[in-house]
Amino acid sequence: MSAIEFYFDCSSPWTYLAITRIGDVARRTGATLDWKPILVGGIFNQVNKQVYENRANQSHPKMRHMRKDLLDWANYYGVQINWPTIFPINSVKGMRAGIYAADQGKAEAFAIALCAAYWGDNRDISQDDEVVKVAESVGLDGAAALAAANDPAIKERLKDNTQQVIDRGGFGSPTIFVNGTDMFFGNDRLELVEWAINGRKPAAG
Repeated sequence: MSAIEFYFDCSSPWTYLAITRIGDVARRTGATLDWKPILVGGIFNQVNKQVYENRANQSHPKMRHMRKDLLDWANYYGVQINWPTIFPINSVKGMRAGIYAADQGKAEAFAIALCAAYWGDNRDISQDDEVVKVAESVGLDGAAALAAANDPAIKERLKDNTQQVIDRGGFGSPTIFVNGTDMFFGNDRLELVEWAINGRKPAAG
């Protein structure tokens, strides 16, 4: 059985797209799927500071094209993305609550709901009440999710997940590993993830 490790931060719209599909990849291939919330800003600060320079230069042709590209992917997937009022967002409480959700077997549902709240409904997911609402919407104990977001042990796990990406050569979100060492980055690499799990065999037909 193959294993997928999915490192993600819901503050990235490209990650939202991958979140909606990575579970299906695991189910189709029979792979295990380990959801690992991270803080992508912590990665950028160490190994990818160019992201901040790019954000400051919105007139660059690549940056102008980015939103069209994003919306094309969203429409292709059938996912609603509306550029939020607050960007970038402080996702730390949501990502800590995501670790709690993963411990409860609700990682996928929580991650999708948190992304939909921010990217679809323009809700400020940095706020305690929004974390509680998202948790409760997927059948979790909202108070417990918020408590986890303030738990020192959960805080350390989030830091550890983030450092793992850096130590293993990653530079952003989503970062995906297949069977420990085979790294892929980005929403548009999910087909390659599935291809790798299937033994790198060409698609049938």
